[in-house]
Amino acid sequence: MMTYYLYKNKYLFSAEDKYDYPRVDNIPVSVDELYFLYEHDRSFSKASYAVADASDLFNPEESIDSLILNETEEIIPENIRRLIDDRKVKAVNTCYEDYEKGFCFAGNKKKKVNLLALGDVGSTLLTGLKLLGGNIVESIGIYDRSPEKIQRFEYEMNQTSFPFEFDLLTEVRGITKDELFDCDMFVFCASKGVPPIGEEVRDVRMVQLEENAKLIREYAIMAADKEFKGIFAVVSDPVDPLCYVVLKESKGRLKPEQIKGYGLGVMNARAVYYAKKHREYSMYLQEGRAFGPHGNDLVIANSIINYDDKLSRELTKLAVEANLQVRKTGYKPYIAPALSSGAISIVYTLEGKWHYSSNYIAGVYMGAKNRNLPSGLEIEKINMPDGLFDRIKYTYNNLKQISGI
Repeated sequence: MMTYYLYKNKYLFSAEDKYDYPRVDNIPVSVDELYFLYEHDRSFSKASYAVADASDLFNPEESIDSLILNETEEIIPENIRRLIDDRKVKAVNTCYEDYEKGFCFAGNKKKKVNLLALGDVGSTLLTGLKLLGGNIVESIGIYDRSPEKIQRFEYEMNQTSFPFEFDLLTEVRGITKDELFDCDMFVFCASKGVPPIGEEVRDVRMVQLEENAKLIREYAIMAADKEFKGIFAVVSDPVDPLCYVVLKESKGRLKPEQIKGYGLGVMNARAVYYAKKHREYSMYLQEGRAFGPHGNDLVIANSIINYDDKLSRELTKLAVEANLQVRKTGYKPYIAPALSSGAISIVYTLEGKWHYSSNYIAGVYMGAKNRNLPSGLEIEKINMPDGLFDRIKYTYNNLKQISGI
């Protein structure tokens, strides 16, 4: 039995009658946005998200099980079910002190993106963002410790243009360090500790964790101090534990869902590469999914309809080791990650399209197919094969250990 409330012309509802807002008998059919109130321990739950299924209204806690599409026997009024189907219901966790600020949907305006560090990854990501982001990115601010790099890329990017349509590509401008969080999305590309060519290790990314954690702490604290309300995008490796570092260092001043890690996009793209080359994996192109981190513990499913554990593990191994194949050529494998995980996935995030990135799930940042809607973050739910879910739970538990949870 739902209880309905009215707050400043906003309609709210809850599965429990425990809030002091003025009650109403029902939700008018004309309402086109709705807010679901719930209480989950904020130490293991997002502040808000887009309700994607009626079962979301009856979950006792946030968990990895949220990836599974479940049927609910609870009776939901038809107009609320329609709003859920249209993704017009936003769940708001009332355990957060400022939860009433969540009673709004995000706008569809063009977004300001600021990017930190113009090394190999940052400069490649910037190029992709410049070429792909014209419809959604209003401006790109760039900052690096080297003033010469800032000046170089401001020159180069703003001298990149279509021949007669001069305003199709986004303007790039150099910014100061203090301006980094004057934006809708901050993109962290700074990195240390990448093993040089010739020093091959099985998982390059974990070598970088200690050094990159030191780098990112400063910017997590800065974002919190400036009361940043946008997306803190982590591109540097390893993205999943680094996302958790950002949340921890912000000391609760950044919401868990504000932080997203961009590493899984290239793992999907690498699986696609091998699925195109080898017929036995071709099912991935229509039915496959990627889950988990950018590195070991990645989970590639050859199909979510006809899941084959053996083929899925083979394809996972190929995707995980693809970076080592590039390193054998004598080059660092940064172009595909910067474009597939970075520029493409970031543009899709801002446009509200399905993409791969890491998001907060019950205390852990882990990658899955998702999209950012005006009503909040939606992580895809699927009819999960048991064998696939066992692999995902194993990865989830490993990420908990890596993050020290």
